[in-house]
Amino acid sequence: MAKKLSPDKRDRVLNGNIYTALLTLAVPVMINSFIQSMYNLTDTYWLGRLGTDHQSAITLVSPFQSILQNFGHGITSAGAILIAQYLGAHDDKEAGNMANHVCISTLIFSVVCAIFCFIISPPLVAWLGAEEAQYSYALTYIRIVVLDMPLLYMINIYASVHQAEGDTVRPMLLNLIGVVVNLIMDPLLMVWLDFGIAGAAFATLAAKLPGALIALYSLTRPGQMVAIRFRGFRFEKEKMLSIIRIGLPTAIGGSTMQFGFLLMTKNVQAFGKAATTAYGIGNKINSMITLPNNGIGNAISTVVGLNIGAKNKDRADKSFHIALRLSAVYLFISGMILSRPSVSEFMVRTLTNDDEVAGLAASFLSLMAFWSWNNAFYNVTMGLFQGAGHTMVTMAVDASRIWVFRFIVLFVCQSLLGMGVESVWYAVVVSNAASAAILYGLYWTGIWKKDVIKTKGA
Repeated sequence: MAKKLSPDKRDRVLNGNIYTALLTLAVPVMINSFIQSMYNLTDTYWLGRLGTDHQSAITLVSPFQSILQNFGHGITSAGAILIAQYLGAHDDKEAGNMANHVCISTLIFSVVCAIFCFIISPPLVAWLGAEEAQYSYALTYIRIVVLDMPLLYMINIYASVHQAEGDTVRPMLLNLIGVVVNLIMDPLLMVWLDFGIAGAAFATLAAKLPGALIALYSLTRPGQMVAIRFRGFRFEKEKMLSIIRIGLPTAIGGSTMQFGFLLMTKNVQAFGKAATTAYGIGNKINSMITLPNNGIGNAISTVVGLNIGAKNKDRADKSFHIALRLSAVYLFISGMILSRPSVSEFMVRTLTNDDEVAGLAASFLSLMAFWSWNNAFYNVTMGLFQGAGHTMVTMAVDASRIWVFRFIVLFVCQSLLGMGVESVWYAVVVSNAASAAILYGLYWTGIWKKDVIKTKGA
């Protein structure tokens, strides 16, 4: 007999104190996001000991890796949304059935995609403009690291199922295991055994393995409320259409956005390896201060999903405003601190010894941090629309942020104003602000309140 969602968890989100519900969900997600970021930061730190060529190689191909991750994340995000709405409607059987569909379809996709990406890696790295040592390092890294896709997707499925249940602690602990393995394997493989950049890739691959095995065992273990059952599984047309309808826009939007990042990286590469490395370092450090914002965005998605499933849209709306205030205040304060030149330069110098790279990265980081409060409106409102199941909206905004605003600003700054590499810095900031304003404006239209799936109700 499968266990039911804890009444305390469900009641906390549907009827309890909203601040408590948000923070209970958000804090583990914040820690989990920090743990996830440690993979790249650890690689960047140790590669910095090897040289700028190694660091720039990872920066160059990381957006390609993110394209693949974001497409699969669209499917698992759809699962979290649909499962949460079924659970909010007390339809636990359908929640479990949906989890089966998400898991099996995602794993099939990950295996096919990993093979395909391994094959196309050489022409892709050449197209990005990598040459000589940088080409060799980039190709070595991406061909190894794409093989972790089935492992990563299994971990993401586990996180989606537990997030939908209102449990964000277990996914955090699962990823903590991975980062500890990575912290040990990076110096062991990269420096002591002298594997170089291949060591970074193998360390990341090895770090995903224990988490994926634990996730698979946990989700298939008898007695789980939302459990995966491979035996006797049959695809249902209605379930697959729900996943496609909600997951595909998120997958396309996220992948399109990441492909835009890939092109942005290609533009930065034109200014040299130092600029490419600085771009990567600036983004990584900035992502660390926005982790709480991302956690709140994820939390509001779950809160909104459960409350909409329970036909309580007023509470979903109130929760959104509370989450927005929390995120905006945090990002404004932390952004003002990190935007100080002395602080930003100190941060970037922990990841590079190259003076040229440090100067460029500090400039980029200061500008992004100063305007980071815009991300509160972007991420939290994005969480609202995703929790409500309106992923067509998030797809359109994600795509326009990169393909419309970012490239237009880049063209104006670079071609008309002759601003050089700073064109990239301003393109990032202006496009983020414009998309946040549009997304927040769409909230006031009320379109997020329209139902996207049929449930039994509360």
